[in-house]
Amino acid sequence: MSDDRLIVALDVPNILQGLELAGRLGKAVSFYKIGLGMLTGGGLALANELKAEHGKRIFLDMKLFDIGATVEAAVRGLAQYDLDLLTVHGDPQVVRAAAEGKAGTNLKIMAVTILTSLDRADLDANLIKPGDLREITLERAARALEAGADGVIASPQEAAAIRALPQAKGKLIVTPGVRPAGAALGDQKRVATPAQAIADGVDHIVVGRPIWQAADPAAAARAIIAEMSL
Repeated sequence: MSDDRLIVALDVPNILQGLELAGRLGKAVSFYKIGLGMLTGGGLALANELKAEHGKRIFLDMKLFDIGATVEAAVRGLAQYDLDLLTVHGDPQVVRAAAEGKAGTNLKIMAVTILTSLDRADLDANLIKPGDLREITLERAARALEAGADGVIASPQEAAAIRALPQAKGKLIVTPGVRPAGAALGDQKRVATPAQAIADGVDHIVVGRPIWQAADPAAAARAIIAEMSL
């Protein structure tokens, strides 16, 4: 039985491999993330096929960032695909433009706070203001939600604190950087187990490699679903 709290990242090169993986996962998975890595490999076509032909939910991870008019136009175009979630950078002016672009549709705008692959040294290199990474994440989350985001993307290590924000009431928290117990970290630095993420108030967890690199991806997905419910 699937559980849409689990979003599987289809981090494969093209639509054919994406469909093949989705076929192997079958009814075990009901929600998929399609990101920039597959954009030139038919990502939008795959999103449309999985949604329209297979009844799957779709998280389009584009992390849009541009001037307001461009973001608004891009979101308006993407909203026509009847997708579920779309990421934009959490800067308030970007979020406001995205909210305008999706007006009248069911698309949820998810704001990126601080990427889960970054730590304080990375923020220093990017000239992000000094301070505790966690506090900066919380501040960005609050500002994005005030600007009209339907939810935020955040590390599981900040999820509980974001859930406690007044601005987060009724909003979604989606968490990458989730790894089943014993799984390799890959390029993620700020991680948690599925059970811990759910306990901290996360609505959806995003898992990629631990599922699609498994010998039996459907079994790996079912194991994570079971782990979420512990």
